[in-house]
Amino acid sequence: MRQPSVTARRVAAASVSLIVAAGAAACGPKDNDAKSSGGDAKPHKGGTLTVLNRNPQEDFDPARLYTSGGGNVPSLVFRTLTTRNRENGAAGAEVVPDLATDTGRPSENATVWTYTLKKGLKYEDGTAITSADIKYGIERSFAAELSGGAPYLRDWLIGGADYQGPYKDKKGLDSIETPDDLTIVFHLNKPEGEFPYLATQTQFAPVPKAKDTGTKYEEHPVSSGPYKVVKNENDGERLTLERNTHWSASTDAERKAYPDKIDVRSGLDSSVINQRLSSSQGTDAAAVTTDTNLGPAELAKVTGDKALASRVGTGHFGYTNYLAFNPKVKPFDNPKVRQAISYAVDRTSVINAAGGSSLAEPATTYLPNQKSFGYTPYDLFPAGASGNAAKAKELLAEAGYKNGLSITLTHSNSKDFETSPEIATAIQDALKKAGITVKLQGLEENDYSDKITTAKTEPGLFLAHWGADWPSGGPFLAPIFDGRQIVKDGANFNTGFLDDKSVNDEIDAINKLTDLDEAAKRWGALDKKIGEQALTVPLFHPVYKRLYGEGVKNIVISDWTGVLDISQVAVK
Repeated sequence: MRQPSVTARRVAAASVSLIVAAGAAACGPKDNDAKSSGGDAKPHKGGTLTVLNRNPQEDFDPARLYTSGGGNVPSLVFRTLTTRNRENGAAGAEVVPDLATDTGRPSENATVWTYTLKKGLKYEDGTAITSADIKYGIERSFAAELSGGAPYLRDWLIGGADYQGPYKDKKGLDSIETPDDLTIVFHLNKPEGEFPYLATQTQFAPVPKAKDTGTKYEEHPVSSGPYKVVKNENDGERLTLERNTHWSASTDAERKAYPDKIDVRSGLDSSVINQRLSSSQGTDAAAVTTDTNLGPAELAKVTGDKALASRVGTGHFGYTNYLAFNPKVKPFDNPKVRQAISYAVDRTSVINAAGGSSLAEPATTYLPNQKSFGYTPYDLFPAGASGNAAKAKELLAEAGYKNGLSITLTHSNSKDFETSPEIATAIQDALKKAGITVKLQGLEENDYSDKITTAKTEPGLFLAHWGADWPSGGPFLAPIFDGRQIVKDGANFNTGFLDDKSVNDEIDAINKLTDLDEAAKRWGALDKKIGEQALTVPLFHPVYKRLYGEGVKNIVISDWTGVLDISQVAVK
């Protein structure tokens, strides 16, 4: 997942996306483990599930969606070759088959991936889903007018960099072959052992060419999942989904599809959403949210009410908030200055500024603290709970700043508890104890995003965050630390401008691995190696706390998304 502040579609996302924090995952619902299977009430079919969200489900076209694991609401309509395992906790971070019979068969050193579709797959109109439909759905995502989805296919597929989509190039991509109706073969320009993860993105949803209406397709996309779109108002602000009678549970082990109808209502204020879920009056008793967390004040109120506390789902999405250095800007070109700041940080005050320990966990590693990412514990510049000012001063003296120094910290003015003034002020106060005077530069969100992702304007020190496109170290480390991904003219995420051949080579070596457990171990070791260069200061990993209505059952929260999976819930 790209940085949520830069790519709005990333739902923690997520929406996950992407964002996609709006669809955005380490242990399922800690506060309500007894509820994770629906308590004493066995889930049953029927009823209407209401979804109360802040952000509208814009661009409801599989080509344009940027989601993690297929997203939340989107995955009710769009099935893909693979999908996320719909289980609580760590088991939910696994990739499993969806339309395909398995997660893919690699060959030629993971540069060729072959999938076979299950038999009997049908669209909402009863016609058969074929491999050609999946190929066409992917090719649509290359069209400029349908941009917005994950960028990997353009980078990974042979010929992808120059392909302009089926509207301009009717010949299609030769690197995607469909020898028969049930077989699809992908030819990549480099080894990619994590291709099964990519195949969970909505770009892999089948689209029947005869039903493609271009930019209007989002108004009524043809369903391959358990629900179909019967109404899409105000660009995704109000979505009404009803059962796709041609969907068969015998071909879909992941989606439970208990409710008869899904009513998605967006454009609501966060406080209104949480108040309605808290009260659970009328239809709100059977309501959930996929993009609205409890804030510190709301959480305090909920914690004091046993009945409400039993309706809070807790999850962890692969996401890290951190301080980023630009070593091209003095004094951050000096490693000892970067190390000094690493020692000086007071993570307790930062976490308090982020809403408290219930909403944030301290981070000393760049990778999130989940097994699927290859999490390897390390603390290279131990600051303790409240910072190590003495060690910071010692390093500053060695760097030639025995009388301290003055620096600027750039942050966003958004009240997001991540890159906001509260976090910046906590950093400012901690560094002052080490003799570092910090001037705060607050920018409006758009200006902030543009400044920190433009190589020529990137400040020397700023608040940043990164979320996962899927639960692995690859999409976490490569965009930030692979020197070949430095972008001089355009959106650049390699904030430390690291171009280390040994790091680049190790990224390539891990990408060749199809044993994802072995790959995870290597990602963890690489994280520690990169961490030694002090190009970032990991601050905290967010914790998601979300209310759901009193009539909602079968709560499942995975380490992939960190939020309630609406494909699993039942309502009274």
